[in-house]
Amino acid sequence: MEPPWRATLDGVVVACRLTPKGGRDSFDGVVTLSDGMRVLLARVRSAPEDGKANAALCRLIAEELGVAASKARVVSGAKNRVKQVAVTGEPAELLARLERATPVSDDERTKPGRQRRPR
Repeated sequence: MEPPWRATLDGVVVACRLTPKGGRDSFDGVVTLSDGMRVLLARVRSAPEDGKANAALCRLIAEELGVAASKARVVSGAKNRVKQVAVTGEPAELLARLERATPVSDDERTKPGRQRRPR
């Protein structure tokens, strides 16, 4: 399975599913959503108002990758749960840090909170 991040010319882009007001700032692994998209599950304590949750997500990713918070920004999905976060830096180094920080498993799960019903 492909990881939920990809290299760009000036860094990486990470696909995330954000849970605001999640009780803590953390990553909860990598999952495949019902539409087949692979995402990094993230939760932050901040509320989804005035961009606070997005800013907290950018800080969380930047901290995990060892870069300044100003190097991470939401490039897609600012008002959605599923977002694309771009991080500026050396792509190979950032990819290696992502691999170490969030190992991609083959454990396939559906969208959090939903169970597939047998037909």
